[in-house]
Amino acid sequence: MLRQGTGRTTNRRSSSRAWAVLAAAGALALSACGGGGGPKADPPPGTTAPAVPRVQLPRLDGEELQVAAVWTGPEQANFTKVLKEFEKRTGAKVTFVPAQDPIVTFLGTKIAGGQPPDVALLPQVGALAAAVKNKWVQPVGPEAKAQLDANYSDGWKKLGAVDGTQYGVYYKAANKSLIWYDAKAFEAAGVQPPKSWKELLTVADTLSASGTPALSVAGADGWTLTDWFENVYLSQAGPEKYDQLAKHQIKWTDPSVGQALTTLAELWGRKDLLAGGASGALATEFPKSVTQVFSGDRSAAAMVFEGDFVAVNIAQTDAQIGKDALVFPFPAVGAKPPVVSGGDVAVALKPSKGAQALLTFLASPDAAEIQAREGGFLSPNKAVSPSAYPNDIQRGIAGALIAAGDDFRFDMSDQAPAAFGGTPGAGEWKALQDFLANPSDVSGTQNRLEAEAAKAYGN
Repeated sequence: MLRQGTGRTTNRRSSSRAWAVLAAAGALALSACGGGGGPKADPPPGTTAPAVPRVQLPRLDGEELQVAAVWTGPEQANFTKVLKEFEKRTGAKVTFVPAQDPIVTFLGTKIAGGQPPDVALLPQVGALAAAVKNKWVQPVGPEAKAQLDANYSDGWKKLGAVDGTQYGVYYKAANKSLIWYDAKAFEAAGVQPPKSWKELLTVADTLSASGTPALSVAGADGWTLTDWFENVYLSQAGPEKYDQLAKHQIKWTDPSVGQALTTLAELWGRKDLLAGGASGALATEFPKSVTQVFSGDRSAAAMVFEGDFVAVNIAQTDAQIGKDALVFPFPAVGAKPPVVSGGDVAVALKPSKGAQALLTFLASPDAAEIQAREGGFLSPNKAVSPSAYPNDIQRGIAGALIAAGDDFRFDMSDQAPAAFGGTPGAGEWKALQDFLANPSDVSGTQNRLEAEAAKAYGN
């Protein structure tokens, strides 16, 4: 796992085992598509009854709580089911408050107005550090900490800590090193999932030549472009360089950044490989980037890159995960394939019994299993039952994360100050959108990235 700022040596054998779990799940799903009666049907999301409660919560009758997160659509709806269960067990009333990016700015406005939510889920490590620096958040209480000690690896606990004090609970994780694909498009073109970047380019060429653009890219959302860069950079430059760039210990003008951008340009610079070309990609938001791949007999593209949460959007189509929608690990650009993760950390903004009780619940397998059943959700909680996930592919992805332990790198842009790594239309998001529009401008992109980074990091 990426532990931001530690620069620890990565145990690649553990990483290989983790990816073997995912590869096995993908192979199982793929073989199920062949003859022999078809794939085993998965139960509809949300139909399995919750398990017997494993965490004790206090009664909070009459208490009202607000929970803020940047989630929308199905993701918000699925999390609301978790909050409903908390209400049922405690008697509290919980209201979900939709937040905007950057969430630090949103929370700052709420706090300045004297109306902070009780709990917030922060999508960036940098946002947690900023919230602690601003003295907005409360340390995790003993009940929540007991759940963390029982259910989480040291790496995930450290990601929720600042200067040795535990402030957060990583409720939701993400495996951001996945490429999802339309099984019919691959079959029609006669191609197999690639294992290397060179093979990915060959597969993309073959797919496009068969009449289906290779890739759907969500260029309207800059965060997806940072994920593209991070996977290429981690595999190509290696974990030590990745950690250095994440802390801005090396500049974005470093040759390793130029090499990664040049590699990305091999895909982004080919208009025939992108659905709608670069201009179409820049007009495509993340949900559409997924649904247009799995929208019917004639997809707009054959592949879409993003994390396990893509499953939420696939569920909005008629495609069945494990049959029509399959997945493979992000191909190796260098010696090893990348393992990049992200996550949302829950923090208490008020010193209340209710806020701490909700953190305790979110640190338990009880809460995570509710949302896992709905699909498109991944928990770093080791105690979550694999059976909670609705299909073999998602069980494989979850198993890969748990098997990796502390052996992966956390999303680089999520570690950065929000001004650089987490603000729409600014910083790294904007610089990479400009690069998608003009992939030949490697040096100019590096200079813009470095100027924005130096301003945000203050060095």
